[in-house]
Amino acid sequence: MTALSDKKCRPCEGIGTAYNSSEAKKLMPQIPGWQITADGKSIEKEFATKNFSAAVDFVNKIAAIAEDDDHHPDIHLTNYRKLKIVLSTHALKGLTENDFIVAAKINEAPVQLKNS
Repeated sequence: MTALSDKKCRPCEGIGTAYNSSEAKKLMPQIPGWQITADGKSIEKEFATKNFSAAVDFVNKIAAIAEDDDHHPDIHLTNYRKLKIVLSTHALKGLTENDFIVAAKINEAPVQLKNS
């Protein structure tokens, strides 16, 4: 089985339908720390970075990943160093493999966390 982080996102148009709950849950073990949102249409993960500069640096790394795969998360920076990343395939109003691919790549990106 190919690791999610080794895959490339496919264009959202023509990839079928969004995952149902059981399909999404099967992929969750491959993206530690991520959670499926209550509505089942997104996955999210929170990070407490070392400081504001570390948060911005990590946002820039996430942006590069998103641009490379042409699949873009919602990025929320609050309290100067707390990040919440939310992934969903907006075109299909739910989760697809693309969301899990980008999440896996984000998990591999270096980040300076609080107290590290």
